[in-house]
Amino acid sequence: DVFAKSQAKDISLIKSFLSTQDGGEGEKKLALDQAFRDRLQGFISEGAPHSELTSVVALSISAAQDNLCSPSVPFLLLTDTFDSVTIDVCDQVFKFVEEKVSIWKSPQFYVSGKNFLLRMSNDLLRRLSKAHNTVFCGRIQLFLAKFFPLDEKSGLNLMSNFNKENVTFYNKENLEGPIQIEEKDDSMEYEEGEMSEGPSSNHIDYQLYRKFWSLQDYFRDPVQCYTKDKWKQFMKNTRSVLAAFSSMKLEPDSMSSSSMTKGKEPMTTKQKPTVQDKSSVFFAKYLTSEKLFDLQLSDSSFRRYVLVQFLILFQYLSQQVKFKTATLVLTEEMQLFMKTTLDKVYELLKETPPDGQKFAADIKHILDREEHWNNWKNEGCPSFVKRSQKRNQNQRGGMNT
Repeated sequence: DVFAKSQAKDISLIKSFLSTQDGGEGEKKLALDQAFRDRLQGFISEGAPHSELTSVVALSISAAQDNLCSPSVPFLLLTDTFDSVTIDVCDQVFKFVEEKVSIWKSPQFYVSGKNFLLRMSNDLLRRLSKAHNTVFCGRIQLFLAKFFPLDEKSGLNLMSNFNKENVTFYNKENLEGPIQIEEKDDSMEYEEGEMSEGPSSNHIDYQLYRKFWSLQDYFRDPVQCYTKDKWKQFMKNTRSVLAAFSSMKLEPDSMSSSSMTKGKEPMTTKQKPTVQDKSSVFFAKYLTSEKLFDLQLSDSSFRRYVLVQFLILFQYLSQQVKFKTATLVLTEEMQLFMKTTLDKVYELLKETPPDGQKFAADIKHILDREEHWNNWKNEGCPSFVKRSQKRNQNQRGGMNT
């Protein structure tokens, strides 16, 4: 009854009720901790809306701030909720978690709650599909980035490990000759440029297709580039792919094939998306069917993704990384190839519409900043907060003198 009458942040009734009960403060706190969890389980079993669930958590926050219950109770309630409800309800409840990030970071809750929030977020990510719940997964990652300090060791990948499980599957059959594209159905209307057959089609064969998608294995695990045989194959495939890009100049309207590239149904001219609609057309991973390869090479966004992958790979190979072994050293041949290829990649980025010059400059700026982060990790990730505090203390000391 006390819970039912209490508002989300009004704990006066709970405080009055506890004052009439026998027992010490510790016993009352334990009893209230359990009462919150029992109340929440009752709501969950009744199928209550997410607003009822978050109201219990909000009430527990107010109670914890007034030292009526343990600081860990709000996190226990959230964990119970996410373990017991559907993904759709989890999505709504997680909005509440995002809104309260400033409370979670306060001294009263941070120490007792950081492990709960990390475990809860990881459990949620394991439940979600990276393909169907992409936005939700991204929100969880952004929340963790906002919640934990920049120098939190659990989120820094100090050992420079790669996600080797991100394997790209494609047709590796030893087929030769041009890729045969099925003739389009005359009864269907396509966007202009989607299925056009131009001079570029003559350059597209199974050999180029296999070379192109084989590069993803090097992007997935750059360390294998230091192996002599692997590096020779990488150079050969890179030259072929960049030569194909150079021979296939893109027009400013080459974005029109995005819907086909990313597994969407072909759209008629009546369904042609507006500028606002295009921002929501995305997918977690590109399709690798050889029948889509012609369209993908004509897609400026697709081309940009691949060219930026080259830049990221070359930056890793050329930088001093703390945990690289002594055997991972670039030869003069590798350095020369990377220098000439780097210039070629930036040239292709500048030629890729829209706003190629600006896009290339922005990417270069981002990668230059990345060098500072790499140096920071090599130094053991010293805390920025401590440096700031020390500088302020020195300034105050100078003023006093």
